[in-house]
Amino acid sequence: MAHHIIYYKNRSILSRVSTLVFILSWTLLQCRCWAFHVNTESSKNNVWKSCKKNKMHADCRKAMRRHCSSRTVCEAATSLSLESGADVSFSSVGNDETTAQEDVKVGVLLLNLGGPETGDDVEGFLYNLFADPDIIRLPKFLSPFQNAVALFISKRRAPKSRAAYESIGGGSPILKYTNAQADLLTQALEQKHGLEVKTYIGMRYWYPFTEEALEDIRKDGINALVIVPLYPQFSISTSGSSLRVLQEQFADLWVDESKLTHTVISSWYERPGYVKVMADLINNELDSFTDSELEEASDQDCARHVLFSAHGVPRSYIEAGDPYQRQIIECVENISKLLPSKEDGVEVHLSYQSRVGPIEWLRPYTDDVLPDLGENKNVKNLVVVPISFVSEHIETLEEIDIEYRELAEESGITNWRRCPALNTEPNFIEDMADMVVEALCEPSLSVTEACVANNVGDILNEEQLRLERLGISSAGIAGVGADNDLKSKRKSLKFKQTLNARIAITVVLFTLLYDLVAGQPMTQFLFGQ
Repeated sequence: MAHHIIYYKNRSILSRVSTLVFILSWTLLQCRCWAFHVNTESSKNNVWKSCKKNKMHADCRKAMRRHCSSRTVCEAATSLSLESGADVSFSSVGNDETTAQEDVKVGVLLLNLGGPETGDDVEGFLYNLFADPDIIRLPKFLSPFQNAVALFISKRRAPKSRAAYESIGGGSPILKYTNAQADLLTQALEQKHGLEVKTYIGMRYWYPFTEEALEDIRKDGINALVIVPLYPQFSISTSGSSLRVLQEQFADLWVDESKLTHTVISSWYERPGYVKVMADLINNELDSFTDSELEEASDQDCARHVLFSAHGVPRSYIEAGDPYQRQIIECVENISKLLPSKEDGVEVHLSYQSRVGPIEWLRPYTDDVLPDLGENKNVKNLVVVPISFVSEHIETLEEIDIEYRELAEESGITNWRRCPALNTEPNFIEDMADMVVEALCEPSLSVTEACVANNVGDILNEEQLRLERLGISSAGIAGVGADNDLKSKRKSLKFKQTLNARIAITVVLFTLLYDLVAGQPMTQFLFGQ
């Protein structure tokens, strides 16, 4: 069964009673309460619960690690083939030494968000997005209404989102860029490392879905798989959500788990190659400011400013143990070391964009920072860097290039530059190829272990000096300050989530019941009848 939410597009005229019955039945039948589990076997679920409590003891690792154990993916795949009695062949994997492999078929799975290709796809894409419990988190007792909430939100947001996509050509270019990255990665692995691989693409919220890629992987007989989320930093809502789908699919497609060995590169923001490519792109933009533009800021200590704009996540995710914010800060610090310093006239800032809804997200918000830089600090020359993205899509082409640029100009920032996304940058592709080869030659990390490793523990306090360099006060970091007691915040968070969910469900059910009783055309609004 496909694990993405199938978008309901019934446009026929339904009676009010049948509409209500259908929606409630669909919700109860289709919705699942997902929590990073591989399958429904109670023994594995119990082990997983233990892992989530940071009890990574030997039993947990033994139960959750796949066939690879501490071996590399290639060694494990070779072992599987030897056990099956196949002939042994030899090939080089990323170096001059020969490695014994027999009939090892290597695949690379690139995971990404996905995006609507046309205006007609927007509503379905939004539905899949908001039906993901890692995006919209409801209390457990309200989880059967996840789909109803997703349907309601997607209907309300579709017109605005469709207009945004129209402003960048009618659809998202993310699939085009991801396909190009996959093709170039395959070529780089063969040309630089002499490694023949098949590269697959699995999108989370629109075609081609992850389960389609896994079906192709199974049919192609791949037995050594490297999984690469195209998110440099790990978050529960991005890489984590995609890996959760993989866990469920592995259980469905590979009943015999010994048929596939795999390893996950859960985050790669610290790689020197990635850091250097990002720094080079930023330096190119910094060097593009003309003498006259620099003269406009001659009265300032720093004539040029760099704003790293990361995709935001709810603050509650960080308080629950998501490492995303810590990894973003470390990533920005690493890149900043290769940029001109403050003494050289360049100042670095960090903010978060793309928040949705009334709840607290990571601060400071980009749409708050831009007016502050322009109006209060009289910044004239600014380079904006989309730090969470490896390809152009709606958040870069519309939110940054159109909305934020307009806001910056209104705030007095006259000279605007936007650092391009990595896209098909040759050095980026080359570093990705190196990353895949290194993953094949290192001890494997299973999907489940990647989830556990990135979803336990508390975010450590950040030093105030590190935050000041990025333009962030301690109030912007979860876990900083004596009053930031994690237990009390989680208790408060649970109450707020429950309250918000109850309000949302009440609104949805009231809307449907009102239509049923009063005969008002609310279902026409919801279903476009």
